[in-house]
Amino acid sequence: MSSSVSPLAPKTVPDMPVIAGVRLATAEAGIRYKNRTDVLLAVMDKGTAVAGVFTKSKCPSAPVEWCRAKLKGGKARALVVNSGNANAFTGKTGRASTALTAKIAAKAVGCSEGEIFLASTGVIGEPLDATKFDGVLGRLAETAEAGDYLAAAKAIMTTDTFPKVATATVKLGKAKVTINGMAKGAGMIAPDMATMLSFIFTDAPIAPAALQALLKAGVEDTFNAVTIDGDTSTSDTLLAFATGAAAEHGAPKISRASDPRLKAFVKAFNQVLANLSEQVARDGEGARKLVEITVEGAKTKASARKIAMSIANSPLVKTAIAGEDANWGRVVMAVGKAGEPADRDKLSISFNGIRVAKSGARDPSYDEAQVSEAMKAPEIAIKVSLGLGKGRDRVLTCDLTKEYVAINGDYRS
Repeated sequence: MSSSVSPLAPKTVPDMPVIAGVRLATAEAGIRYKNRTDVLLAVMDKGTAVAGVFTKSKCPSAPVEWCRAKLKGGKARALVVNSGNANAFTGKTGRASTALTAKIAAKAVGCSEGEIFLASTGVIGEPLDATKFDGVLGRLAETAEAGDYLAAAKAIMTTDTFPKVATATVKLGKAKVTINGMAKGAGMIAPDMATMLSFIFTDAPIAPAALQALLKAGVEDTFNAVTIDGDTSTSDTLLAFATGAAAEHGAPKISRASDPRLKAFVKAFNQVLANLSEQVARDGEGARKLVEITVEGAKTKASARKIAMSIANSPLVKTAIAGEDANWGRVVMAVGKAGEPADRDKLSISFNGIRVAKSGARDPSYDEAQVSEAMKAPEIAIKVSLGLGKGRDRVLTCDLTKEYVAINGDYRS
């Protein structure tokens, strides 16, 4: 966790309303950090539905494997998250740690171990001493309150420079329902599912299967359209919990994601995911520029996504942006290497609305001074027009600075 906040951090933090059926508490368990909270316990009422999406890494963490197995039950009573240690690449010891953590949490909350969900973030390859949770989770279960989501978000931070929270309120039937979310992540960010760590809570009465469908669809153009450095984590986890408490106030019980009554809810749900994923991009390690890359005129949306990601993950593009250089040659390179349909002589490129290349060559009206001034902005929009079809997509990334190297060079020391 950095002592200096990213210059791209949101200027305001939303007031996070209480969600009926969710209680939160944090503590210092001494996992790795000193003098800061590093464990979060969220306690949910009986009957809470759960859904999740996880990393597609072939080397997943022990908590990811635990959650995948328990997700089949569709119900959750508690979530335990620790920072400082990812409990990944820890073999039998890692699996034993998850089992012990779940056992301690289940006893503290008074539920079955199958209703406990776990997430860990931090250093990979170091054993997690789950005995440090003994006693701590019991106290947290007793003191958990309806909640300080900002404190919860702070407890799960690693190299993040600010806590990431978002909220939305929307009508579902005759009742108002709330959606609260938090996320952490600043490096090793190229979600392939899912996201770094993110947790969504709502009082809407949505069945597990419907919630799962909403979540799986919602991440595609939000968390899965964000990259910091092109590295997918071993621990990427996004869990959603629906307590159903709003049913008491007239919210209809939803069993299908296609239910037309969900239209406004889905929009709000996706807005929360989009808000959180943008905050992750804004907190990229060492970032000084938020970069939006739009690719249009591709053969398909999928093709546009691959090309946009090729640009977003290019160290040459990202360092040029850090140097405030509108180097469209590097963008051309990234388009060409993506392996997707492209025609050099139809390609047009713009930076912050200023076209620098047209029809496969430098734009005739190109003005170096004008473009250089535009590149000084904290937010950079790169637009690529392929002229081949109707496929369009958008991804978010950030620049690549010397500080990124410093942060990751010193991460374990």
